Amino acid sequence: MLVRCLYASRAVVPLTSEVMDSILEQSRKNNPRRGVTGMLCMSDDVFIQVLEGGRDAVCDLYQTIVRDPRHTNVRLLVYEEITERRFGCWTMGHVNMAKVNATLLLKYSEKAVLDPFSCSGIATMSLLNELVDTAAIVNRS
Repeated sequence: MLVRCLYASRAVVPLTSEVMDSILEQSRKNNPRRGVTGMLCMSDDVFIQVLEGGRDAVCDLYQTIVRDPRHTNVRLLVYEEITERRFGCWTMGHVNMAKVNATLLLKYSEKAVLDPFSCSGIATMSLLNELVDTAAIVNRS
């Protein structure tokens, strides 16, 4: 059974590009063997990540993320059974939110900032879908 998990969290300390690259590299290395695909967005100290795959693999990975000391305020936004993957081409895609048009953010939230803590999980998922549709993904590997 395939599931999709969308969560948001805050970084405990400001993340450098080296740490971010390390997170992406680790995801791209480990996710294929787990059968997990997804996408990660980060802006300032906010993470939004969607994970897709088998229920056990996604739940185990989410629990690992919740315990990761680099994250705080981890919030589950959407968890659903799915019939097909939306992010199947990505072992872990990455969105450079600094290059996203502010009007796109404003379309899904009160202000033109990435803030999944103040909008619905459905709105956050819609934003991610639009980022995919507009090819805002920095890396598909």
